[in-house]
Amino acid sequence: MRRLLGAGKRHIVRRCRGLGRSPLLRNAIIAFGCVTVAAFAAAAEEAPVLEIGSGVEPFVDDWLIQSMTNVSLRLHHPTRREVALEFDAPWEGPISFYVTVFKDEDRYRMYYRGWGEPDDPDDVTCYAESPDGIHWTKPSLGLFEVKGTSDNNVIWTGEGTHNFAPFRDANPAAADSERYKALAGGPLIALASPDGIHWRKMRDEPVITEGAFDSQNLGFWDTVRGQYVAYLRGNIGGIRTIGRATSADFLNWSGTTWLDFGDAPTEHLYTNAITPYFRAPHIYLGFPKRFVPERKRVAEWSSSGVSDGVFMTSRDGLHWHRFVEAFLRPGLDRDNWTERNMHIAAGVVPTGADELSVYWVEHYRHPTARLRRGTLRTDGFVSVHAGHPGGEFLTKPLAFQGKELVINYATSAAGSVRVEMQDAQGRPIAGRSLDDCPEIYGDEIEQVVTWNDGSDVSAEQGKAVRLRVALTDADLYSIQFRP
Repeated sequence: MRRLLGAGKRHIVRRCRGLGRSPLLRNAIIAFGCVTVAAFAAAAEEAPVLEIGSGVEPFVDDWLIQSMTNVSLRLHHPTRREVALEFDAPWEGPISFYVTVFKDEDRYRMYYRGWGEPDDPDDVTCYAESPDGIHWTKPSLGLFEVKGTSDNNVIWTGEGTHNFAPFRDANPAAADSERYKALAGGPLIALASPDGIHWRKMRDEPVITEGAFDSQNLGFWDTVRGQYVAYLRGNIGGIRTIGRATSADFLNWSGTTWLDFGDAPTEHLYTNAITPYFRAPHIYLGFPKRFVPERKRVAEWSSSGVSDGVFMTSRDGLHWHRFVEAFLRPGLDRDNWTERNMHIAAGVVPTGADELSVYWVEHYRHPTARLRRGTLRTDGFVSVHAGHPGGEFLTKPLAFQGKELVINYATSAAGSVRVEMQDAQGRPIAGRSLDDCPEIYGDEIEQVVTWNDGSDVSAEQGKAVRLRVALTDADLYSIQFRP
């Protein structure tokens, strides 16, 4: 820090030489400047070093960012694709809902509630599968007789069909007979399956009793923290919200802790769709359905309330950054402007080398009720964005493991990205300044950053460094230091 202070003072003195002969003015400016440099130097030295290893770090929040100049975090939106599934079987219908999708080795699995009308007692849990996450089929399983036939895709008719939410258990200690697990009902019961098709209750008594539960209550094994996590509906002061519980064995759970949404406004969050991001499992993504009960867009519709999908993210599971603008709007389709539409399914899955898919319910309570697929680029939820004439941002001190820096970015034909690597005090590392970095332009999921003398940054691994990134008409979605 002593060297930085000395260099800063010399720079300020040089800049003050043209201010005239008033020593009082010069000395005041020099003193002020030195205080500023000292404050920066102290902050630089005291800033904690972020250990990021060699994993993917998407810019879904500002965790990595120290400062931004003429750039901002931009939320991106899914591109509407084909209708993935029609809820048109006799045991399905207009109020089919609460969809879960996950990739399971060589196939994609989908689970959802099949339900025709509120006075129909036969709501059931249905199953579909796909080889690619795009083309879905409803297999005839013959497990239960429903509506006079066992030629159906029903996998559960017992307690909890209203909101059956399964997952493949990644816990290495899980028994093969319980490789798939689910939470369902309200209070929540625990279920298990060896194959994702044949299910049983793990015990008769509920496992989670604190909450409201009339929603899609989700569970999963957190591979980073080594515990089961559940996210469930709550109600605080008449406002629908989200709570969290944890468990070591899926049967004995902690009490419910309500999530902290920071400075986001208090709004009804009807579902949560929370999942660890499979490319960066230390980060949770959430896609709540935001419900606005007092609005009515379609005058002749019997019920009030409109919905959209929002996006939020967390690094500890309790404190969340929630974008207030919609991630998924109802759009031009009038039948999506009636109550409780735009339910985003639980699950984000890869459906191509550069593509992610999410799914959502449309036309809820209409005869045409269905599930649509939407896509984003890999890591494409949020970017650091700069327009023209450009801007830059500086990261906090970070320590990495790897040989080269890989970025996921997109520019216009005239845009660019350049990267500078600095030491922890903000001094450019020799050969890694902005001037040493040729302009990067194009659109790539994985682009190795190269300076004039190459791309190898292994000499800096394990040390505290900062990245200064200059952007012009460009988006940066994620970074990774790759071995």
